[in-house]
This record gives sequence, C-alpha cells and structure tokens, in this order.
Amino acid sequence: MRLTPEDNDLLCRVEDAAPMGGIMRRHWLPVCLSEEVAEKDGAPVRSRLLGEDLVVFRDTKGKLGVLGEYCLHRRASLVFGRNEECGLRCLYHGWKFDVDGNVVDMPSEAPGAAQRLGKKAKSYPAREAGGFVWAWLGPREPNGEPQRSFEPPAWAPVPGIKYAVVKMHAACNWAQVLEGSIDSAHSSSLHSTNMPAGEVEGSTATGDAWVRPSTDKAPRMQFEATSYGFRYAALRKPIRNADTHQYVRTTLFLAPFTVLIPPNDQYKLSQMLVPMDDVNTMFYWVAWHPDPKKGITQQAWRKFCAAEVGPDLDADFRKKRNASNLYLQDRNAMKRGDFTGITGIPAQDMAMWESMGPITDRSEDNPGASDLAVAQFRRMMVAAAKKFRDGAPAIGTTKDMPYASLSSFEGVVPKAVDWRTLGIEEPVTAK
Repeated sequence: MRLTPEDNDLLCRVEDAAPMGGIMRRHWLPVCLSEEVAEKDGAPVRSRLLGEDLVVFRDTKGKLGVLGEYCLHRRASLVFGRNEECGLRCLYHGWKFDVDGNVVDMPSEAPGAAQRLGKKAKSYPAREAGGFVWAWLGPREPNGEPQRSFEPPAWAPVPGIKYAVVKMHAACNWAQVLEGSIDSAHSSSLHSTNMPAGEVEGSTATGDAWVRPSTDKAPRMQFEATSYGFRYAALRKPIRNADTHQYVRTTLFLAPFTVLIPPNDQYKLSQMLVPMDDVNTMFYWVAWHPDPKKGITQQAWRKFCAAEVGPDLDADFRKKRNASNLYLQDRNAMKRGDFTGITGIPAQDMAMWESMGPITDRSEDNPGASDLAVAQFRRMMVAAAKKFRDGAPAIGTTKDMPYASLSSFEGVVPKAVDWRTLGIEEPVTAK
C-alpha cells in the first residue's frame, strides 16, 4: 500500500498537535529503563517522547519523577541538577522541584516566592513495571489522575518473571521501525546468518543463533484484525514433512507501538517502537519467559544482540555501528559467508530502516505479497489517525482482553491446524 504525502505525515508525525501523537498520549509510554534510575538520589536521566524533552529521577524515598527537562525559572537543563532530599535542584539558581513538579525551594528569592509564583514545573505521572519507567503524557481526570489506569506489559503481568531488555536509538520515524518489526519475510534474508535453517522441530536458540526449521523465503501471509490491532501468520514449508505440515510464525501488533514477534524455544520476544519525535525512535527489544527454567540473562541478551553499552552503544544508547561508518560492514566476512557483514540483528535492521531516510516516501514503494502486514498496518493506522482527529477514541484503548492473554506462536504444525487457534494463552498468575 503506497501512501500519499499527506497520509504519510499522518502516519509518521507525532509532535505538537499531530493526531498520531494524540493517539500515543492515550497510552502509557516507556520513558527509560528502570536500571537507569535505580539509585535513590542518583543522577537524573534525560529522555525524549513525542517531541518533548524530559528528565527522570528517583528521589530520596524511591519515588519516581518525570519532569519537563527545562527549569521553570530560566530554562536551564535539570539533567545537571542535584537530586537530593526529595527533590531535583537546578544548578543555576538552586530552584528545587519534587516529583510532582512543585517548587519546594527558591533560595535566590525572598521567602514565600514559591506561593507567589503559583506555578508548577511540567510533570507527568510515572509507574514502574517490567524493567521500565512508564509515563502518562495524556489528558487527566479533574483530580490529576491519568484517564487510563496503568496495565503491566505483556512480559511482566505479575512480579517475578525473568526478562531482559535491549535499548537502542534509531535515527528515523517510529512507523519505519515498526514496519520492520511486523515484517516476517525479511528475517529469511537479512537475518539469515543469525537465523540459519536446520533440521529442528522449531526455532532453536543457541548462544549465537536461532536455528529455524525452514529454507522457505517466500511465506504465505494470512491476516486477522483484532480490537487491540491485528495478528497475522507467515506460513512456510518446513524442511521435514513438507507435504503434511507447515511452519507457522505469528506476529501480533498491539496498537499503537508494541509488537509480539515469534518466539524461540527459550524465550518469548516483544518490541516497542517508541517515537521520540518525528524523526527519532527508541527501539526496545524484550526477551522473557514465565518458566523460570527458560529465558535469557540481561548480559547474554545484550551480547547476543550486539547492544551492550560500551562495546556497541554509547551512554545515550546510540549505535557505534551507524550510517556514518556504514555500520562497520565487513565485506570480507560477507565473502566468507556472512550475509550482511553487519554484527547484530538490531544493527542489521537499523541499517535498512535508517537508509530509507528520516521519513521515507511511501508513495515510491512497490509492495509485494509478503508485505501484507505492512500494508494493513499503514491502512489501519492512517484510518485511526483520521478517526482520532475527528473525535473517535484512540486505537488500542478499547481492547477486549488483557495483554497477559496474548502471545505470538512459532512452530511446525499439521496443515489442518488453524493458526488462529495458536498462541492464545491463559493469563499468567502469581505462583
């Protein structure tokens, strides 16, 4: 599905009064990793969501604050502030703000100045779950509470589930990144070195690869719209029993920015493609499993993805393999059999997404049959933006089942099995 420039803007742009930004604001958004603000009175963390610059901190009592980055006084950055005694103090003149944005000290002014000022710093409600700090940037009730209650993410419906998270900046719009997450066909080519074919029963995770039971690079796509977005199946011929069985990989799109991608035998997988602004996205990739005997450690997951701060990323989660150095592509490795010459599945994806430009011209696309999910995503989200602009509820806010009941599927099954019956699970309960 090609898009006109007008519809392309509706899909991609999230800043200011853009309808897609309004949709995003009706959902809880991940603002940073919990580990980035683990320490009470620790260093504040800069973040950016929907074109807004934010600062995140954990105060003396462990409460989380998400404030506008710039001081209410003269707009110096609070990222440099002192986090002390239940508040964040601006270095410039010492104005201090609590987690709710209240001005609790103004040493440069006469006593009572805070009351006379009658203003608060911009602040947003925050919650913590599943390894993330989440913020509500949308409308609130008269008492200041968010219009939607917080719901834990699919990988952490209850405490105690083992999960690991990769975080990486992408220099392009959020929809460009999400279209890659829902594109099952590309993995057979772009990631073929990391996902080689083998005579296995299903996707089998090793220390450096996910071995898959198929050499079929042209999947047949089947689609189903749902109240939370959609799900679809990529159907391939398996290596074994190709006449009687099919290799099924299902992907779920949880509008507006979450994807449950096909798992392997050791962990389930989810991605969040969170718009920082019109042309920058924060890419999060979560691996988890409710069975304590399965899953992957945080260190092993980041190493597998070549997404470790230090070797692969700088302190702001920006890639050392990037467009300026051609993602350190190794042509000699390609001659030796590596398909891309680029280290790590995320960097391979980023090279493709970012090479399209900050906002690709979708009127120039020539989609094929394997692009069914991408076409449906564009159609669904452009329609959602238009409906929201006209006063309808935001997409994804009226889903009829909890995230804990949703799961993608991967495996070889008899052809008679309907893929729509696969992957729906009972909600996870505390053990």
